[in-house]
Amino acid sequence: MLKFRWLIFVTIVAVSKTTFANLPETIKTVQPSIVGVGLYGKLNRPSARFLGTGFVVGNGQYVATNAHVIPELVPSDKKQNLFVVVGKGRNPPTRRAEVIAIDEEHDLALLKISGKPLTPLNIERREVYEGEKIAFTGYPIGSVLGYYPVTHQGIISSITPIVIPARTAKELSIKQLKQLKNPYLVYQLDATAYPGNSGSPLYLQDSGKVIGVINKVLVKSTKESILSDPSAITYAIPIKYLLPLLESVRNKTN
Repeated sequence: MLKFRWLIFVTIVAVSKTTFANLPETIKTVQPSIVGVGLYGKLNRPSARFLGTGFVVGNGQYVATNAHVIPELVPSDKKQNLFVVVGKGRNPPTRRAEVIAIDEEHDLALLKISGKPLTPLNIERREVYEGEKIAFTGYPIGSVLGYYPVTHQGIISSITPIVIPARTAKELSIKQLKQLKNPYLVYQLDATAYPGNSGSPLYLQDSGKVIGVINKVLVKSTKESILSDPSAITYAIPIKYLLPLLESVRNKTN
C-alpha cells in the first residue's frame, strides 16, 4: 500500500514538473519573435521614441501590432521613420519598418521590415475556450530599463463583447455606436498588461501559438467608458481578425 501511494506521489510530482516546464520552454521559443516598435526622427527629442510591442508573423518579414501604436503622421512625413527593435539589451539591433496594412475596426496593423526574415510565431486557428492557460510577452515599460522582453501569464477569464450597450444613448460615444452595429467578441484576461504591452502576442502556454493581440486602448475606450476609473482588466483582440490582413498582403505579393 505504501509503495502504491509513493508511486502516485512521484507521478503527481513528475506531471507537475512537466507542466511547469512547458512555459519556460515556450517563452524561450517565443522571445526571438518579439520586437519593439519605435519612431525615429533626427529633429525629435529624443530622436528615438518607443511606441509599443509587435511580433513577427507570416514569412518572417512582417510584424503585427496594434493600429493605435502607429502614428498617423508616418505615411506622409519623410523626416521620421518607423523601426523595430530586434534582440535584447540596452542597444539592440534595429530594422527599418513600413506600414503595409491596417484594420482600424479591430485596431490591428501589419508592418514590413527590412533585412533578412526573422522567425515568425505560429498562429492557432482552432476555437479558444475560457479557462485556457495563456501568456503574453512584450515591453510593458518600453525602453526605460532596456529592451528585455517581459512575460505575464494567466488564463482567459471571459470571452466578452467589445462593447456593452449603455443604459441610455447619451452614454454612448460615436465609437461605441459604430461598434454596436458590428459587435464582436474579445478575450478578457486575468493577467495585467501595461501601455507598452499594446501589440504583444497572446499565446497558449503549452504551444506558444498565438491566439490574440493585447490591446490597451480600443477595448477599454469602448467597453469601459462609463467607468470613472478604468479597471485593471486586460483584453486581447482574437487572432482571427489578423488573418485577413496577412491574406491581403500575400495576394499583393503573388
